[in-house]
Amino acid sequence: MAKFKETTVFYTDKGKGNCVVLLHGFLENITMWNDVVTEVSKRNRVVCIDLLGHGKTACVGYIHSMEEMADAVKAVLKELRIRKAIFIGHSMGGYVSLAFAEKYPENVKALCLLNSTTQEDSEERKELRLRASKMAQTNYEALVKMSITNLFAEASREQFSKEIETIKTEALKTPVQGYIAATKGMRLRENKETIFQTIEKRLIISGIDDPLLEEQSIKEEGVRTNTPVVFLPHGHMSHIEAKTELIKELANFIKA
Repeated sequence: MAKFKETTVFYTDKGKGNCVVLLHGFLENITMWNDVVTEVSKRNRVVCIDLLGHGKTACVGYIHSMEEMADAVKAVLKELRIRKAIFIGHSMGGYVSLAFAEKYPENVKALCLLNSTTQEDSEERKELRLRASKMAQTNYEALVKMSITNLFAEASREQFSKEIETIKTEALKTPVQGYIAATKGMRLRENKETIFQTIEKRLIISGIDDPLLEEQSIKEEGVRTNTPVVFLPHGHMSHIEAKTELIKELANFIKA
């Protein structure tokens, strides 16, 4: 546990070698990385962090900005005396990684955006987040279950039905305050294309049928930022829908 403000940030630290920091997405926690850690920690030091209001890390307010979450990540690295790390951020974890790179560029060796983007929310997306925050106060369980299902490509939902149920159970461990605080934080974030380009080694990995991130939009983002883009099968949950392919791509990225 690392101290941060009036709470502590939970993390795991496994393996030796180059340090790889894994940051989970919204409604997730460090358990999403279990299979990735098993493989990647064979040759690297892997640090997984429960972000504010998620997993075993408590909330610190009613808005968790991506910058505040980045500060919590910094507290962990300081505790572990880690100077430079390779960051891999899934969805919201990608937003936090970008905020971290802006605040603490000296600590970032490389960055992979996994099912994530440098772009800020569209006006439509901001409105959806507002509605979701209101719904969370009255019908939280139904909202979370629906949200998790919608992250998977339609074609893969039946195939991964057991995994989806497990993820729903983990997601419902996130308190309502954690849900709302992170939602407000994501809604407030700004475009980070310029920041992303300052990182020497970078990669975008996306699902070809991601319900949240359009293929063409990700391709254009890759071109604008001069960043390699890898498309994996299925949707937003590549660590489940394309686990074998993802671990291979991450291993190559880290090794390079």
